[in-house]
Amino acid sequence: MLSQKVRNRIMTTIHLVVILLAILLIALITLDTLRDISFLADETYLRVQFICCLFFEFDILLEIILSQSRWKYLRTHILFILISIPYLNIIHYYHIPLQPEWQYVLRFVPMIRAAYVFAMVTGVTTSSRFVNTMLSTYMMVIIMIVYFCSLTFFVSEHYVNPGVPDYWSSLWWSIMSLTTAGCGIHAITPTGHVLGVVLSAAGLILFPVFTVFLTNKFSDEKQTSQPNAASSDSVRAEKQA
Repeated sequence: MLSQKVRNRIMTTIHLVVILLAILLIALITLDTLRDISFLADETYLRVQFICCLFFEFDILLEIILSQSRWKYLRTHILFILISIPYLNIIHYYHIPLQPEWQYVLRFVPMIRAAYVFAMVTGVTTSSRFVNTMLSTYMMVIIMIVYFCSLTFFVSEHYVNPGVPDYWSSLWWSIMSLTTAGCGIHAITPTGHVLGVVLSAAGLILFPVFTVFLTNKFSDEKQTSQPNAASSDSVRAEKQA
């Protein structure tokens, strides 16, 4: 039997590989998007995705075997299990015909997979001793929301919305929607409308949090500086006496 220390080392290594593979998927999706190429039809992306999904499933299987409570693990990781299935590769290999509605839904699975693991990366990064401030966490959450919403908006609107000729238009729409300032680009698809609501709601929640953070930060610094100033005045008074 493996000791707990050895198990932890094995799982830490595997989790690191999972994160690196997920970053590779995000990079490929981003590269294809910026080149105006559909990553869903990119053979290189499909091959890399298949390898990544197999490793993700291997990670899940190994964690189930090493877990002390297997049913609890299955319940808490059901989303990761579902999105790690390489649906696109299976459909592409077996030439499975799908209804247009299912095709529309499945095209977003790679981005959901990438967003899930990007959230894992954010959690690992913000819990480290290098990035442990609330401001760093806040900025990473903002970047994650804007990036994946803009990418999803581009995929859903690019070929049907004349206002979204490239990814940068989608990125501008996402930023302006998050700030609730409004934008000249209007969503056409149901996905675009949902993303607009999500970004507006996120902006209404996140910006007040940032304001409260800055207010508390300045208040703490002021309270810290006041005792220091008082002690300096008392020292000067004692010297003069």
